[in-house]
Amino acid sequence: MPAGDRFAELPAGPRICYRAEGPEDGPALVLIAGLGLDLTSWPQRLVDGFTGRGFRVIRLDNRDAGRSSRIPQRSPGRLRLLLARPRPGAYDLGDLAADTVGLLDHLGVERAHLAGMSMGGMIAQTVAARHPGRVATLTSIFSTTGNRRVGQPARSTLRYLARAPARTAAESAARHLALLAHIGSQTLPPDAGLEHAWAKAVWERTGGRLPGVPRQISAIQASGDRTAELRRITAPTLVVHGDEDRMVHPSGGRATAQAISGARHVEIPGLGHHLAPGVLDRLVELTTELARTAVPSKTRSGGIP
Repeated sequence: MPAGDRFAELPAGPRICYRAEGPEDGPALVLIAGLGLDLTSWPQRLVDGFTGRGFRVIRLDNRDAGRSSRIPQRSPGRLRLLLARPRPGAYDLGDLAADTVGLLDHLGVERAHLAGMSMGGMIAQTVAARHPGRVATLTSIFSTTGNRRVGQPARSTLRYLARAPARTAAESAARHLALLAHIGSQTLPPDAGLEHAWAKAVWERTGGRLPGVPRQISAIQASGDRTAELRRITAPTLVVHGDEDRMVHPSGGRATAQAISGARHVEIPGLGHHLAPGVLDRLVELTTELARTAVPSKTRSGGIP
């Protein structure tokens, strides 16, 4: 088993894989990954930055990704995805948010700081809207509201999303680098060597199990426009986006910040849809600054296992 991986059997059904790092008595910070990504998509340098600031950092594999449960539901076909017509009974962002809250229950965390990127930002938003007592602060990174008039991917990006799944570790790594060349940035470029090694490590960590990306896309579509729900969020909120994002248009970040009362909106010049090395220290600073505005998060007796 990869170092640090632990599992929580949730009452609702999914088996969620997670890692917890940092001081056991530190305020809990939950990092929620994006579409098809596993918990290691949060760079270790970022995690170390947060633990160095005293946070207890919790990362999880969402259902249908990483080493968490694959949901035994038929995947939507390409036509359903294009028409945004989820299958009856398909899970939605509310179910993914319930998984996050279930993990907090498993770990004995009463309140946590939440940070999510892309689809993970949507999940974090949903937790904050539906479980306000569990959320100390919210950081939404290159995410959107579900309103189809904002935050849409570029047409060129859709071609990458429509490709058939990789069949080998080498093919997976090559496709990851090709996607990064498209959705990343020349101003804030990725570390190609690090990204290649990461993609191969993800393949090895999951045994080549493919993530349920079509079902996760369907979950986003099934949730529709969440703007009205976002208006119910009361947690101090930070919205971070890049002005060169081809996966989630910057209008999605602007709409998110407009929907959440008092939200701070930071649009980073040159940032694409990727946690580039050149932005990690700033994300740590911004999220830590936000956390200082909130009442300290708590754990139940025994802390985080």
